Amino acid sequence: MASQNASGYEQMRLIQADPVRRSISVSLTQVFVWPFVYLIFLMLLIFSKKETFRTETRYILFGHSLLVDLIFLCLTDIVVVLSYCFVVIPLHFCIPICMLLGAVTACAPLTIVAMCMERYVAICMPLRHHAISTSRRALIVILMIWILSSINPFVDMFILISTASREYLSQLTYCHYEIMVPEKMHQFARGMLYIVGLVVILTAEVYCYVMIYLAARAASGDNKKSASKGQRTISLHILQLVLCTVEVMCPYIEAVVMQYDINIYLIVRYANFLAFSITSRAVSPLVYGFRDEKFHTALIYYIKCKNNTISSDTIKQS
Repeated sequence: MASQNASGYEQMRLIQADPVRRSISVSLTQVFVWPFVYLIFLMLLIFSKKETFRTETRYILFGHSLLVDLIFLCLTDIVVVLSYCFVVIPLHFCIPICMLLGAVTACAPLTIVAMCMERYVAICMPLRHHAISTSRRALIVILMIWILSSINPFVDMFILISTASREYLSQLTYCHYEIMVPEKMHQFARGMLYIVGLVVILTAEVYCYVMIYLAARAASGDNKKSASKGQRTISLHILQLVLCTVEVMCPYIEAVVMQYDINIYLIVRYANFLAFSITSRAVSPLVYGFRDEKFHTALIYYIKCKNNTISSDTIKQS
């Protein structure tokens, strides 16, 4: 079966990596992943403690974005460590992990576009903003995001179960999403569908950016300042979407490189993983965690309180 060959081929590429490269890759992954995990976890903690953040639409969407990024980073780190340590597990145990990973991957761009639309309503429709952007509607939007994001993983699962042989479903494998879409045609169709979706989302983002830009030019005083800030925020969201788009296109680039040199392929694959899968998740904390005045103030206050508590405990112990 072509699927078994594809899965085995990927495993062979991982096994051929020398021990030094494998150790460096695993260590470098931890260096990139865990600072972001700590930062995101800290922001989620702050989000849960402040009622203002739990009732405002944009902060609710931001909290959801942080949660999605946290799940993605933790699952990705687990998958990478298992792969580089040559740990194989039954395929049917990998399927739920892969489905959740696929869902949170799709959640990220949908949450971004929801946040952009909220900023569009706030700046271009200020009189209707409080009526449109309510916490209840934000929760409904989040539910819709998860439903839409789960469609592809469930479709992939049903196709896999109905077409794959019993031997394939019972084999031991490395845990990566390719086991869910073993056929090349299925992989290509899924990738193209995801890219089309990202292009549609990117179009909506550009529309919001243009409308906010026009609002900023027409506004004055505080309204102009708010519109300009919203414009910069959406610019960062567009950057994040571009990174998501490049991330989807990376496997096709890697497939071309793999035909020429396997060592270059391993380097390119890992560089793409760090640059577009991990680093792109740092954009969300930067957008609100350091640029938003309320969240930045709460973040600095919490960090100072923790430092003061640690210092007090140190003094008491001494």
